Amino acid sequence: MKKKILAAMFISVAILTGCRNEANSDVIMTIEPESSVSVGTEIPATPEVSEESTQPMANNMWKGVKIIKDRKIVDGKMQSYLTGEWKDASVVQRRNFAVMVPNNKPALPQYGISKASIFYEAPMESGSCTRLMPIVEDYDDLDHIGPVRSSREYFLYESQSYDSIYCNWGLAVPYVAPTINREDIHNVSQAVTGIDSPSTEAFDRISRPGYSLEFTGYMFISGYKKAIERHKYDTNYRDTFEQAFIFADDGNKAEYSDYPDATLLKPGGDASNSGGYNHANPYFKYNPEDGLYYRYQLGKPHTDDMNGEQLAVSNVIFKVCHGEILDDHGYLGFEVHAIGGEAYIFTNGKVIKGNWNHVGDFGANHFYDDEGDEVVLNQGKTWICLIWDKYKDCVSYE
Repeated sequence: MKKKILAAMFISVAILTGCRNEANSDVIMTIEPESSVSVGTEIPATPEVSEESTQPMANNMWKGVKIIKDRKIVDGKMQSYLTGEWKDASVVQRRNFAVMVPNNKPALPQYGISKASIFYEAPMESGSCTRLMPIVEDYDDLDHIGPVRSSREYFLYESQSYDSIYCNWGLAVPYVAPTINREDIHNVSQAVTGIDSPSTEAFDRISRPGYSLEFTGYMFISGYKKAIERHKYDTNYRDTFEQAFIFADDGNKAEYSDYPDATLLKPGGDASNSGGYNHANPYFKYNPEDGLYYRYQLGKPHTDDMNGEQLAVSNVIFKVCHGEILDDHGYLGFEVHAIGGEAYIFTNGKVIKGNWNHVGDFGANHFYDDEGDEVVLNQGKTWICLIWDKYKDCVSYE
C-alpha cells in the first residue's frame, strides 16, 4: 500500500552570510506493503527481548524487509530513532542537539563531529561554500564540538524534523531571529544581537594559532547541559517528534538489488560552480565490505580532529530544494519543508531516485521511491546534502 504525500505550504526561508569573505562574513550579522522491486533479504539473527520489554518485537514487513517499528528496552538499551542502532536507552530517549559547523578550508579541521548520527550539508550563498549541521544524540563522552558558526533558517527548520535543540554562534538576524526566538524553538545560542535568551555558559574560545577569530568558538558539552537545565527545556523527545526514517531491523538488509549501482557520489559533480559544493569538491566512496560511504573533500579523507577518524555513513541522501537568490549579495532562500521535491537516496551501493516530503515546521523528512513507497534505510548514520535545484544537473554518481 503506497503512502500518500500530504499537502503543505511552501515556505521560503533565507540565509545571509557566506564564504566569499569568511574573515568578515559573520561579523556583520553578530552585531551579529511490498512492491515488485526486490529491496531486502532477511539475514538470520535477531536480538532476544528481555522480560523487561513492554513493547512487541518489530516484526513488521515493508517492501520485503523487516523493519524497526516499535522500540523496546532490552537490557537497558534501545534502537536509536536516528540510526536504528542499539544504544543506551537514556541516549535514545533524550533529545539530540544540532549544531552549526563551518566547512570552508580556513576553518578545518573540525572537532567532535564524528559523534553525529545525522549530518546535514548545504550551500551558504550563491557560488560559495557549504556549512555542516551535525545532529548528535550520543555526547556523554564528548567534551566540546566545533568550531561553531552562525545560524541559517533552513538549517533551523531541518533540525526541528528531529526535535533537535538548535545550537549556534551568530545568526542572520532579519531572517532567523523571528524563528529562533519562538517559544517552541529550543535553542542554545551564544549571546549576540538577535538572540532573546542567550546561553553564554555553553560556549568558549580555544586558541588556534593562525586561525581567524570566528573559527575559535566551540560549544562545550558541560555548558550545554547547564544551559538546557537553566532554560528548562524538555530533555526527552516532545510529543511533536515524528521519526523521520524507516530502518531495516537487526539481521535484515535493505539491498535494492534491482536498482542501479552507485558507489561514487558527488553532490556537486565536477562543475566549476555547483551551488556551493565546488568549494571543497566533496564526494562519497562506497565500501561494499562494510557497507559504508566514506567522505572525502579537498582531495583527501574528511576526518575528525578529535580522533583522526574518517567520516563514514550508511546512507547518503541528496535532497533537491527550490532556491532563489534574494538580493545583490547573493543571499539564498530555500524551500526545505513543503510538498517536496526530487531526492536521490543511496544505500547498500545502490541509488533510489524518488522524492521527499516535509510537512510543517516540526514534520519529519520522509523519502519515497519512484513508486511512492517510503524508502527503507540501513542501520547507521545518514548524510543529507541539500541540493539547490538550479544546480541539480551537477549531481553525479556512478
